[in-house]
Amino acid sequence: MSDRERVLGRVRRALADVPEDDTPYDLAVPRDYLREHGERTAKETVELLAENLADYRAVVHRCAEAELPALIARLLAARGARKVLVPDGLPSAWLSDADLVPVPDRPESTPYELDAVDSVMTGCAVAVAETGTLVLDGGSGQGRRRITLVPDHHICVVRVPEQVMASVPQALERLSPTRPLTWISGPSATSDIELDRVEGVHGPRTLEVVLVGVIPSVGGTGRPDGTAASVGE
Repeated sequence: MSDRERVLGRVRRALADVPEDDTPYDLAVPRDYLREHGERTAKETVELLAENLADYRAVVHRCAEAELPALIARLLAARGARKVLVPDGLPSAWLSDADLVPVPDRPESTPYELDAVDSVMTGCAVAVAETGTLVLDGGSGQGRRRITLVPDHHICVVRVPEQVMASVPQALERLSPTRPLTWISGPSATSDIELDRVEGVHGPRTLEVVLVGVIPSVGGTGRPDGTAASVGE
């Protein structure tokens, strides 16, 4: 008798007096976890997102819709970014004030070509406030997964409050499991056993998130008049 047969024999003997359970798999395990931890207003949810993004070392900006082109132009100019990867479906107005050379998202682009890009600009599918996470599903204005993994600088625009979900369970209800989902919680970072932090290994070294729309005033990090503001400003 092999070791495998001995183990399986012991399992069968242990289960001999256990009645069979015909409960369907999707009902066998109770899923009574909280869908949201606490009650928040829409403004408080957006504020929580901004706080957790900043905690992950993402740079968070806020602006009204009309101010978005000027803000993006300022962010790109501050990095000296000229070659900007622009996925299909990204609103052209977002980059209308920027002096740049647009690079299309092409399936034949090599990792070396993507690495030569200064910045990548995308939208997102949803953002999760409780975890400070951006989720891209490859939809319009988001591009292929690799374009947000190779370039060193990523600017992601989140429309608030409509694209902000409080929790992961709520976000999953808005996402399709058949889509290529990319979950981003801050810029790329990893640490070795000695806790030496290295950034930019498997994603962008710098992640800038622009919250566009209603400017939350909770905590005083947003301006009530709707003008652009950065967390920590």
